[in-house]
Amino acid sequence: MRNSLGLLLRRGMVGAFSLASLWAPVGPAAAAPAPPGTPAAAEAQSLPFTQRYRALRHGGIVRAANSSITCRGPVVRTAVSCPAARAGRAVANDAFDMFYIDVDSDPNTYNSSRAEVRLPAGARVSYARLYWGGNLRVGEQKPPKDNGRVLIAEPGGQYQEVLADTLVGHRAARGADAFQASADVTPLVRSSGAGAYTVAQVNVAMGHSAAGAWGGWTLMVAYEKKSEPLRHLAIWDGFDPLGRGGDRTVRMRGVQFPEGAAGRMGFVAYNGDRGRTGDSLTVSDGRGRAVPLTDGANPRDDVLNSTISEPGGTAPGRTPAYPNTLGYDSDVLDLREGLRRGGDRLDFRLVSRRDAAWAGALFVAVDAKR
Repeated sequence: MRNSLGLLLRRGMVGAFSLASLWAPVGPAAAAPAPPGTPAAAEAQSLPFTQRYRALRHGGIVRAANSSITCRGPVVRTAVSCPAARAGRAVANDAFDMFYIDVDSDPNTYNSSRAEVRLPAGARVSYARLYWGGNLRVGEQKPPKDNGRVLIAEPGGQYQEVLADTLVGHRAARGADAFQASADVTPLVRSSGAGAYTVAQVNVAMGHSAAGAWGGWTLMVAYEKKSEPLRHLAIWDGFDPLGRGGDRTVRMRGVQFPEGAAGRMGFVAYNGDRGRTGDSLTVSDGRGRAVPLTDGANPRDDVLNSTISEPGGTAPGRTPAYPNTLGYDSDVLDLREGLRRGGDRLDFRLVSRRDAAWAGALFVAVDAKR
């Protein structure tokens, strides 16, 4: 293995989140980065979700994502082969010896993966945020001092260092040592635009353990374009464990959407295992039964199933493009069924009955007019 991250962080990392959060618009657009000069904050074991960004504008939200680690070979006699697992077989990461994905040609990086930001022609980036995280304790124990630093290369560009402005959480639980960090990368994405971004040096551990190795990154990008519908846009983030009866709710309030409105939502979660049922994602307008959010890639009782997907199988390109990411979910789901009555509220509920998983981020884009 090549050397691990060499630079120590020189910036403080802060975070404060509320999971059952309310959204009431206070202007056309707002983001909530840490103010300059904010002193360093201690890592929290668990931080509930809060709103990170909101806007009412003609535009939408897109995302690019990929995993940072994959299988090298099975260590459990009953496990399928590693190629079969990557190709989509229902198997968990704890059945494998896991090793880094490294798609670049840079000898100074030990993990790297690539994914496409697919923006509409003529769109202007209004906000972009990079999330990354994983498990630090597998066959090796990675130092948490490197959690808040990654490298990112824009399309056709060279690596730049990104330091987290929020270290969302760092929690040792159920044999794992999990974390998520994030940073505002709006200037970079606004100047670079659409195309394939490469993210390297995500601080995840390789090897084998009962908890399994997992980790990855997601780049969420809000954009504006006058020819698109007027939409309510929002991003929440936090870091909290699911599993064994755990559930999380994000509440969206004070936003009017008409009957038959269109919309999409996306979420990031860690350590969901394909084939271990008992996890679900629902949306409710507060007036009827909750609607399961599901599609061909995300069964209604196994939504945390190690996928990076979009409705209709139209997810942007990524390298590598393994159907089974073995512990990293970054999915986009259609909201149309949950919006059909119209209203002024949406409640999103993520439940895990079996998997020891972590929720990391969520975004919503909903039509304000038809």
